[in-house]
This record gives sequence, C-alpha cells and structure tokens, in this order.
Amino acid sequence: MATKTPLLDQCPTPERLRALRPEQLRQVADELRSETIDAVSVTGGHLGAGLGVVELTVALHYVFDTPADRIIWDVGHQAYPHKILTGRRERIRTLRQGGGLSGFTRRSESEYDPFGAAHSSTSISAGLGMAVARDLAGGNNHVIAVIGDGSISAGMAYEAMNNAGALGSRLVVILNDNDMSIAPPVGAVSGYLAKLVSSSQYRNLRDIGRQVAEHLPRPLQNAARRVEEYARGMVMGGTLFEELGFYYVGPIDGHDLDQLVPILENIRDEPNGRPVLIHAVTQKGKGYAPAEASADKLHAVG
Repeated sequence: MATKTPLLDQCPTPERLRALRPEQLRQVADELRSETIDAVSVTGGHLGAGLGVVELTVALHYVFDTPADRIIWDVGHQAYPHKILTGRRERIRTLRQGGGLSGFTRRSESEYDPFGAAHSSTSISAGLGMAVARDLAGGNNHVIAVIGDGSISAGMAYEAMNNAGALGSRLVVILNDNDMSIAPPVGAVSGYLAKLVSSSQYRNLRDIGRQVAEHLPRPLQNAARRVEEYARGMVMGGTLFEELGFYYVGPIDGHDLDQLVPILENIRDEPNGRPVLIHAVTQKGKGYAPAEASADKLHAVG
C-alpha cells in the first residue's frame, strides 16, 4: 500500500539516506517535515526549532559519515528530525513519555548522539573537546556543532570559539540563525559567494597568496591578510567570527539543499582546514503555517 513518506521509508538510517541521489533530497526533507509534525502533534515538545532545521539535518547526514563524524545539537530542541533519521523513527511517538525517547540528545539512546545536554550554549565547547581528542589520537573524523542564534549569545559559546580559533583545531560550527537576523538577506548572489569561498580552489588560491606574502616585509604581510579578510567581510559579513579565528561562510539559505549540500561537501573535503563557521539563515516552524505565523507560541507545544 502506498504511504505518504515513500522515500523516508527507505531511509531508516543515514547510510541508506546517503545512497539516494541529490535530487531526491528535497522530497526526503518534505516527508521528514511532515513526519515531525505528525509525531509532535501526538507527543508534544519542541516543534518550531526542529522544523527550521529539517533541510540542514538531511544535508548533514547526507554529506558527513555519521556516526563516525559527530554532530552535536545545542540543547537538543532542534534534534527531533535527527532522531527520525537515525534509527528512532519507530519510537518517535514515545518522545518525552515514560520509558520513551528523550526530548534531548542522549548518548545512551543512540550512537548518533555524541553529546547529551539540556542546557544551551555548550555545543561548541563539547565539539572542541572532541576535536582536540581526535587530533591527539591521530583521528580524521569531522566534528560539527549546530548552535542556534539564541544559544550563541552566551559567553560560554564565545569562550569556546576563542579557544578553538587559538588552537586551530578542525571544527565546524553551524550557526542556525532563525530569529536574530544578524546577517543581510540571503539570495542567489549570497549563495554563490558562499559556495565560492568554501571551495578548495578559492582556499588554495588564498594559500598561494599567503606563501607569496610571507616573502614580503612583516607590515605588508599583515596588510595583505587584512585586505583579504575585510574584503570578504564587506560582501559576506562575519568579521567578528574571523577575529575569533574562524573561517566564515555565509549567510546561506538554510532551507536550500542546492546550497547546503555543495557547501558542506567543500568543508568536508578540506584536509587541513582551520575552524569554520557556516551561517545558515532559517525560519523557525518552516512548513507549518501556524508555527511560521507564531514561532514563539509554537516553539514548544503541549
């Protein structure tokens, strides 16, 4: 019998998701959003945040080799679609029930939950710890922290970014900006620029420029570096994150899989990258009209 979610039915785990063609991901995301709404209508819980990261969740599990690559969802309010895609769909309607699935990420629940927290602003610190441990052990997996615009306003998040920038550990932070609007509007030009500056060709050209600059007097070296950083800052923003030692990419449309997938692939395939912050602009409650119209009231539902 035909179901409402034929592609999602084929993807009980991320391994199966990664077997799909890129052009099928849009349908998977639509079905995942529908399943999330259906589940939360039964169990209650945090609806708006999860609906806002459906495409990002699909793209992350499609591009990265989870669970070897670790995704840390700050607080866990965003993680309901992640739970559905990582082998817990059959139990998703036990969410927040006695003996059922946790409303947050939980290490004992799944190997796809590398960090458990019910407090915001801890994901970058946790991710940095995992990245440093990986480097000490000679590992090569990726660590990705997904943090919301509210959570990143806390001092702990900036302390972690400052430490990550100073250490230079390969860490990916994704800023899920669904409320603060701290960036200019996103569109085709912004998406094109984000793909360009995240590409290996652009970063190789940057490296060549740095090698040339190293033969110049120190004042000219510093001037060349600042010109490149501020030029990107003028067209893309992100100067604050650059000053903390992160390579800034964005803002990008967090619901556009045609932008998300190639940008994440560029970041994944960079062998010796410094910390990267990808700024994704999303809409809380995306795809569910009552939540779009009243994101504060439908952040969580009973």
